[in-house]
Amino acid sequence: MNALSAAAATSAAHLTAWDGHDTRLTLVALGGIVLIVLLIVLAKLHPFLSLILGSAFVGIAGGVGMSDVIKNFESGVGSTLQEVGLLIALGAMLGKLLADSGGANRVIDTLLAKARGAAIPWAMALVAIIIGLPMFFEIGLVLLLPVIVLVSQRSGHRLMRIAIPGLAGLSALHGLIPPHPGPLLAINAVHAELGTTLALGIVVAIPTVVICGPLFAHVAERWVPVGPPAVAGGIDTSTDTPADTATGVPSADQAGRRREPSFAITLATILFPVVLMLSKALADILDTDADHPTTARVVFDFIGEPLVALTLAVLLAMFTFGYSVGFTGQQLSAKIAASVAPVAAVILIVGAGGGFKQTLIGAGVGDSVAKWATNAHISVIVLGYLIAVALRLATGSATVATVTAAGIVAPLATGLSPTHAALLALAIGTGSLFLSHVNDAGFWLVKELFGLSIGQTFKTWSVMETLVSLVGFGFVEVLYAIL
Repeated sequence: MNALSAAAATSAAHLTAWDGHDTRLTLVALGGIVLIVLLIVLAKLHPFLSLILGSAFVGIAGGVGMSDVIKNFESGVGSTLQEVGLLIALGAMLGKLLADSGGANRVIDTLLAKARGAAIPWAMALVAIIIGLPMFFEIGLVLLLPVIVLVSQRSGHRLMRIAIPGLAGLSALHGLIPPHPGPLLAINAVHAELGTTLALGIVVAIPTVVICGPLFAHVAERWVPVGPPAVAGGIDTSTDTPADTATGVPSADQAGRRREPSFAITLATILFPVVLMLSKALADILDTDADHPTTARVVFDFIGEPLVALTLAVLLAMFTFGYSVGFTGQQLSAKIAASVAPVAAVILIVGAGGGFKQTLIGAGVGDSVAKWATNAHISVIVLGYLIAVALRLATGSATVATVTAAGIVAPLATGLSPTHAALLALAIGTGSLFLSHVNDAGFWLVKELFGLSIGQTFKTWSVMETLVSLVGFGFVEVLYAIL
């Protein structure tokens, strides 16, 4: 019996046959999703407010009492932000310190200095993976943009040969690797283990980046044979200084910095929280006696908790990316405070998405979907992926797609093994990356920053995102079949 059959058998006792009530709930859920899509796409309402209104519609139309509508939404917001919101803020702090200390420049300069000819696109993919671990996609893209243009100019490669590997690395990590918001949301919703998901996410992400980055770049540069612009997205790339080009004109963010951290220290700091979280997963695998854990497991379980791991990483970064490069305590405090402001909207959307998820569950939509999927014998992995794809196409938001899809399939995750629950979270993450188009802010960001036409953006960025989604999901399915 596979994991899905076990989950279905576990829930069979309380799942009755599909009836008219389930049909009505499904229509209500679809109506709520359509309402959110229309509010975001047509009315241009902020996703935070759209999710609140969509949640109210689903709760009231689903027959939930008025007071329970509010309680369900507040419960969803609270449970989601309890960990996810804090992790997003800590990730933003780590990314800010990495950028302002010059650590990101050090990684870029060190790796690209060793690359020649055909190795350059591969080096760009590696740079994007390292930079993308602690940074949100948009921040990583803005940071790498001048570097991509400069490397294209100096190497003689067409723009897409250099840009696609960088974009693929950032995108794959954004959808698959914690502490990015999407993976964290999926992990929280389906109750997967973070360490297991992180380890499997890395296994899926690496070959996905290889295929959709350096390899697809050969095709993309022929489809869109453009050279690098002299000015990209308003950033002048004509300077001959790589470090300056990587971050733009020195600003107040770098004021007080006397030196850059070394490559080894930078890499160690970036990987520090990842190692702690993986250590927790390894300790849990090696010591299976949960009732009488060893001292080592207790310690690793504590320091490997995402909140603890990222907090320790930020504290470490305050020294490696802060005091050691010349920043004062006051400057560090100001940088940490400034890092949270850009992600405030993300945290609000994540919280409201959690509220919408809990509203769906409270109305009984999750149980109705579980009945349908069980009777139709559809794999929970495929179901989660397809729902995320549909929501991504409709809303353009990977975050909205992830949190809603995870909430809908959450009842089917009951009884899944830790490995399969982690793969379900990854399947939802890959679905949330499918076909970025005109309703996605990332589409316009890439178009404007690289000076492309809409058609060229579809041929490069949109196709690449679709490949990342399909290839990533293919690897998830393979792991699901053999693990």
